[in-house]
Amino acid sequence: MAHVAVVQGNLERFSGFADLYDSVRPSPPAELGTLLATYAGTPQPAVVDLGSGSGLSSRWAATWAGSVIGIEPNGDMRAVAESRPVAGVAYRTGTAEDTGLPAGTAGVVLCVQSLHWMDPGPTLAEVARVLRSGGVLAVVDCDWPPVAGNARAEQAWVDVDRRIAAVEERLAGGRRMPAGTGGTDRHGSVEPGAVGAAVGPTGPQDRLGGARKWVKAGHLPRMAASGHFAFTRELALSHPVEGGTERFVALMQSQGTYQQLSRRGCSDEELGMDRFVAEVAAAWAGAPVPPVLAFTWRVRLGVTPAV
Repeated sequence: MAHVAVVQGNLERFSGFADLYDSVRPSPPAELGTLLATYAGTPQPAVVDLGSGSGLSSRWAATWAGSVIGIEPNGDMRAVAESRPVAGVAYRTGTAEDTGLPAGTAGVVLCVQSLHWMDPGPTLAEVARVLRSGGVLAVVDCDWPPVAGNARAEQAWVDVDRRIAAVEERLAGGRRMPAGTGGTDRHGSVEPGAVGAAVGPTGPQDRLGGARKWVKAGHLPRMAASGHFAFTRELALSHPVEGGTERFVALMQSQGTYQQLSRRGCSDEELGMDRFVAEVAAAWAGAPVPPVLAFTWRVRLGVTPAV
């Protein structure tokens, strides 16, 4: 029953804002798809996208994959994905622990901004079952906030991030939360204040509403220790995206914790969002051109043994 409660808590955290998520979140860089296909040893691998959400990552994968199956348990997110059909992409209800797919289905399994919400033990076992020999798991996350070239705006992000975390802590009955809202986990570092069965890369963090999150810095060590992969490594790519102050603000508003607290009746004043919006506007006041944003994408890679 405890595991069911965690799954439900994680699903509730990402309900009700799929359209916003889909409109402002970035997609990984095109060159990453080419690289993953090279690691998989085939120009157009079959891809399984775990936690495919609103379909952003699945639509991106369709630009380089032979076929894509998106696995998403959240009905709100999946409905948005299905409303934006792309040739070669299909979506299914399922979880990372139980995809319902046959063994050896995929040349590449993706977890784009999603593995930190999945129980790593059973998830990695399911990934290994679904991957063919020599298949690739790519755990893809981006650093927050996006690089904006504006210290005042980026500091405003950090400040509101901390304010939202403090409100979550209070509503969780004083249980200490990580120093980040949606799990910023900046630059792959272990966030202070993590709580759960253990503190550090291997320990889960219990969050408001029964949700549970695993620190991103622990992804690669867990993959290496699982015994499912013959090779693991981490790599990073930087990728610019269309920017603007509105998108910078909307990216913060697309964080799961902000959305969850707003649904629970917390005002933007209480969460510090009104001050954040004003600071971001002031930071770029008089700028001759809209800001260009960039994301650093961190990829934890695992390749299954070749038979």
